[in-house]
Amino acid sequence: MNSLVGKVALISGAARGIGAETARQMVAAGAKVVLGDVLETAGRATAEELGDQAAFIPLDVTSEAAWDAAISLAENQFGGLDILVNNAGIFLGRDFEEVSVEEWQRLASVNLTGVWLGTKQVVRALKARGEQSAHGSAIVNLASVAGLVGSELDPLYSMTKGGVTLFTKSTALNFGRKGYRIRVNSVHPGVIETDMGTQTFVARAEQHGTNDLAGAEKVAIAGHPIGRLGTTEDVAKAIVFLASDDAGFMTGSAMVVDGGMTAR
Repeated sequence: MNSLVGKVALISGAARGIGAETARQMVAAGAKVVLGDVLETAGRATAEELGDQAAFIPLDVTSEAAWDAAISLAENQFGGLDILVNNAGIFLGRDFEEVSVEEWQRLASVNLTGVWLGTKQVVRALKARGEQSAHGSAIVNLASVAGLVGSELDPLYSMTKGGVTLFTKSTALNFGRKGYRIRVNSVHPGVIETDMGTQTFVARAEQHGTNDLAGAEKVAIAGHPIGRLGTTEDVAKAIVFLASDDAGFMTGSAMVVDGGMTAR
């Protein structure tokens, strides 16, 4: 199940958190993985942990040249590229009335421009490999529950992730029309036990005028009917599934991994 034997993946934001765990799960499933991130020390450490099946490259997702270098590494070192995981993203945790234009531009550059550029630059490589695969190549975009329902804490983050949600569906349709054998799906995590998850606790506490992070975490847990926060493993397993041939009849889909948060 969920075998990635013979596949090569490129993951943005792969130095830590969901990206790093996805790299681990993909290597365990048989893939070779290129890890891209602006966090070079952490990224190189994660790649070293994974051994010969992985390689790290500095990747600023807002740079066409950086994407091209990452794709070239995948092709030159591992022979091609079958999977793109657009995972890199940032979170402000600020009320939209307080955010400057410069802060918005940075958020949009990473969360929106980065996903568009990654998708645009990998099309040639994924199209070529997709023609040789029973179920084509795959793109998995990391969105959020905030891309499905409104975010009280950060409407601008919700705005960017809503964009990722519809870009996923639109590119799935676009590739289908063009005859490209590239599937595109999105994953929508709830609150996950990562650095970004902790940022949401800080944002909630600050916006309610307290320093009670433990209380903010309790509120977050209570919002998940399953009774806990998500883990990086929960999300990574969903990504691996969507990247694998087991999801060969899925494109334009939104997979929700939120412990029931959006079921209400």
